[in-house]
Amino acid sequence: MKIITCIKQVPASSNVQVDPKTGVLIRDGNNVKMNPFDLFGLEASFMLKGYDTESKVHAITMGPPSATAVLNEALYMGADEATLISDRRFAGADVLATSYTLSQLIRHIDDYDVIVCGKQTTDGDTAQVGPEIAEFLGIPHIPYVKEIVEVKANSLVLRSAYDDHEEIVEIEMPCLITIEKDMNTPRLPSYRRKQLKKGYQINMVSLKHLEDQNPDHYGLSGSPTQVDEIFPPQKRMETEKVVGSVKEVSKKMFEILKESRYV
Repeated sequence: MKIITCIKQVPASSNVQVDPKTGVLIRDGNNVKMNPFDLFGLEASFMLKGYDTESKVHAITMGPPSATAVLNEALYMGADEATLISDRRFAGADVLATSYTLSQLIRHIDDYDVIVCGKQTTDGDTAQVGPEIAEFLGIPHIPYVKEIVEVKANSLVLRSAYDDHEEIVEIEMPCLITIEKDMNTPRLPSYRRKQLKKGYQINMVSLKHLEDQNPDHYGLSGSPTQVDEIFPPQKRMETEKVVGSVKEVSKKMFEILKESRYV
């Protein structure tokens, strides 16, 4: 089984800076970490690998050259291969452009049975990249997977958890799945694997390697949604005392909420 696992480098804290012109996060390689949800995705990939000794886990990410740090972490955890797709023309990509870029990378790799993603990222929280990759590739997908029930020759049987119910679904390969955070306990990077991977060269891919090399389909140019303005929220507290009969108080409360656009 060939398993591609999508991971991402995200800010390690909420103290992040934003480019005032483009409205995108400034990613300089400092104060960053692997997206926590992707740790569960990696562990799920290793679980799938355990069903077949011939299986391989290929970790991929999109980002600046400094994003090789999370790929190395994935290698030290147990990934067999790693690829970074990086190009200045990918900068500023929204969810759709990011998904398209990753789908183009996966087409370039062109050797997979299962694509595994974390449920979402902590810097975007949209939970849309995984499903959109599947749509661009034209393959089925299952979100919110919390259990691998069975691995068959050409399909997976999975338990998927939604807000109000769970369901067991069988999906044919090739396919894409996104992993819930309570599915497993991610392993730590191994010093032994770090030594074994010494000298390993992470694969580097840029726009020139892709099937679609039109720069208008990537980065800010390929993003249908763009940030108009971004600013830190103002922290303030205002109090107002309302007195009167029950009817008068409820009417005044409604007016206050309406004025504040809560209703």
